[in-house]
Amino acid sequence: MSTNSGSMTNDLGFDQDRLKAIDSFLQREYLDTGRFPGFSFLVGRGDEIAYQSNLGYADDAIFRIYSMSKPVTSIALLQLIEQGKVMLGDPVSRFMPAWADLRVFRDGSHAVFETTFPEREMTVQDLLTHTSGLTYGWMFRHPVDAIYRKRGVDRLAGNSLEEFCDQLADVPLLFSPGTEWSYSVSTDVCGRLVEIISGQSLDDYFSEHILNPLGMADTGFFVDDERAERLTPNYALTTVSPFGVPEGATSPDGMNDETVMIDSGGDTSPYRSSPTYLSGGGGLVSTMADYHRFCRMLLGRGQLDGVRVIGRKTLEYATSNHLPNGADLAAMGQEVFSETNYNGVGFGLGFSVVLNPADSQVISSPGAFAWGGAASTMFWVDPAEDLLVIGMTQLMPSSAYPIRDQMKSLVYGALT
Repeated sequence: MSTNSGSMTNDLGFDQDRLKAIDSFLQREYLDTGRFPGFSFLVGRGDEIAYQSNLGYADDAIFRIYSMSKPVTSIALLQLIEQGKVMLGDPVSRFMPAWADLRVFRDGSHAVFETTFPEREMTVQDLLTHTSGLTYGWMFRHPVDAIYRKRGVDRLAGNSLEEFCDQLADVPLLFSPGTEWSYSVSTDVCGRLVEIISGQSLDDYFSEHILNPLGMADTGFFVDDERAERLTPNYALTTVSPFGVPEGATSPDGMNDETVMIDSGGDTSPYRSSPTYLSGGGGLVSTMADYHRFCRMLLGRGQLDGVRVIGRKTLEYATSNHLPNGADLAAMGQEVFSETNYNGVGFGLGFSVVLNPADSQVISSPGAFAWGGAASTMFWVDPAEDLLVIGMTQLMPSSAYPIRDQMKSLVYGALT
């Protein structure tokens, strides 16, 4: 762990004093209070860094990025769509035949329930947009979530990705595909489609088609011995965490009393060996430098340093709103935990998309797209301002504090 003061190359259209003030805000509100173990952030314009700061973390720290894995998986599936190997309107059952007989929960409990037929089959687009009817077992708000838990439909239960998807075929959906939005394991299923369609394991596909071409050398599903000391500890706020905490865990020095360490990052960490389950929805670790390269590719319309990862038009299409009739998440979303606001925000093919900043009550630009991770990591890309922002820390859940909205206010407030 280390604390480095912020640095910048030139102003790039920012008030330098206001950017520097972000450090003071984070130190006062989050580090001195023991809310966060540290916080690193980067503000970029185009290919240049306007400001970068590492408060409590080393420059090369490795973070669990959880759901910031989802945009990587979405790009992988979009690559296969560009190649004509799969179409958005294809039923998922084309690639996983057992999914042709999915049912929808109608009434009952997790123990005894009734189902009905969906209005139509689930499509690839439903998976990419989280309108599939799938859920997460840790949501704790619907009988279907409880069915996931009862049947052990859990990516952490030692299942392979193939076994996980086979189990899901026998669990009812929350709703008929395309009718509502609910944050879910959909992107994990997208990862399985990548494997089936490409004929490669998800980790091999990522390495060959995304990570190596972009020079993301420290991004993957586990941390090897050579890099082990760079893996940061992970913490949870016990009062609001839906993920559970180790029995007998206590608050480390410097953290507030409601925060406990849930993974030291040492030899016993699940991220220290190659996992059985390759989670495209939440399994990756990465660094600030690596994810900056990924975001530069997104801001560069699919290209970085002369290497094209995804087509310009494909990316424009993916980062537009795909919810029916141009609706925002508030109009069709399940009001539960996710990595974004609901009002004034739509959803594309793997990214949240700002539709109306006034409705969202957060300073932004129409068309800005984003996502975040369960340990309070974040990124957003704003094409209108040629802007990208990344924030890294390790505190679960991401709903613990309003850091994402605060960072938007601070960064946009520094533009001149």
